[in-house]
Amino acid sequence: MKHTASRLRRLFGAMAIDVTPLRASRDYRLLFIGQFVSAFGSAMSYVVLPWQMYQLTKSTLYVGLLGIAEFFPMFVLAFVGGALADAVDRRKLILFAEAGLAGCCAILTVNALLPEPRVWILFVGAACFAAINAIHRPALESLTPRLVAPEHLPAVSTLSSLRSFTFIVGPALAGLLAEHFGAALAFGLDCGTYLIAIVTLLLIRSITVPPNAGRPSLGTVLEGMHYARRRPELLGTYLIDINAMFFAMPIALFPALAESFGGASVGLFYSMMALGPLLVSLTSGWTTHVQRHGRAIVIAVVLWGVAIVAFGLVQHLWLALACLLVAGAADGVSGIFRMTIWNQTIPDRLRGRMAGIEMVSYLTGPYLGNAQVGFTASLLGPRIGVAWGGACCIAGAALLTACLPALWRYDAVEGVARKIADEAAAGSAGAPPA
Repeated sequence: MKHTASRLRRLFGAMAIDVTPLRASRDYRLLFIGQFVSAFGSAMSYVVLPWQMYQLTKSTLYVGLLGIAEFFPMFVLAFVGGALADAVDRRKLILFAEAGLAGCCAILTVNALLPEPRVWILFVGAACFAAINAIHRPALESLTPRLVAPEHLPAVSTLSSLRSFTFIVGPALAGLLAEHFGAALAFGLDCGTYLIAIVTLLLIRSITVPPNAGRPSLGTVLEGMHYARRRPELLGTYLIDINAMFFAMPIALFPALAESFGGASVGLFYSMMALGPLLVSLTSGWTTHVQRHGRAIVIAVVLWGVAIVAFGLVQHLWLALACLLVAGAADGVSGIFRMTIWNQTIPDRLRGRMAGIEMVSYLTGPYLGNAQVGFTASLLGPRIGVAWGGACCIAGAALLTACLPALWRYDAVEGVARKIADEAAAGSAGAPPA
């Protein structure tokens, strides 16, 4: 009996999330707390913005077009944000972006309080959110590896996934607030969370600019693109995520699908997609023993596609929620291993620019996918549109794996060794290699 209990303790200990970075680094702890709080507010706006659009227009196409409004500023400014993150104090850049995001929330709050809220302001607000996030995310993702020891980066990837908790509570609360009090309260709360994040950032020490950093320019942006092109396993992580999100991201149809289950269920849809990654994070000890990160990503993307197909076809609310839970868990696994590959293998001098490219990869799919699924649903209906997208995701993952076998073959030990050699070569040369 004691032997069995001991084995169970070891098993659960091996699965438990590693919180070492939070204990070891004060600055990372502050950053984590601030971003966790602001992510809670963002989760509410993430739900309420398309919800308000649907309430004002009763059009899935209009909800999908929010993705177009978000895509173009994100696509252009992500490369600029990445170049800035490699050339200036990343902490100050994040502070600037947080202030801008708080301002966007304030504008949307005022609009929601109008007797007749303006639809065009929702499009402008979505575009501004995307533009400022394009500055914010590369700086945030390139700052994080500077705050912790290299051996703690896999744990950081998992801890970052814990923010999915905010997308469990936030959307569920947003659905209730929007139904009973309107959109203004949710936008106002989001604004307040950004102010908390700003305070925590002010308590973090400034981080020196990476060695050999040049002034932001077209040349520095192109250097990052050239580096990505020479790393087929990196290209694979970008393209397979774009494939999954473009074809099989169903969130633009949540408001329409929720009408058949009850309007407040829209928040439950978002929450289930976030609960999956949270459960993966809380039991993520096993991920540290996986070396073939590329294979884990491919398998997770295929499982995501299967779950989305099922979500589109089921008729009962509890089955729909179960499908979204599985889909979210698969996305969580994919996200952990993609972020680990990025943080462990990309040299610090290029981390900001590569974070900009990463942002393009993981947001291009959802933004354009919202428009795609909205258009498809207008032709085929919401349920068939969702199922069709999931099937396309599975086929796309198979095709990309065949075209980019380096992703499937990727080994973590070799990836880390390559980063060490790359940074040593750059240091001995005194300048980034061409």
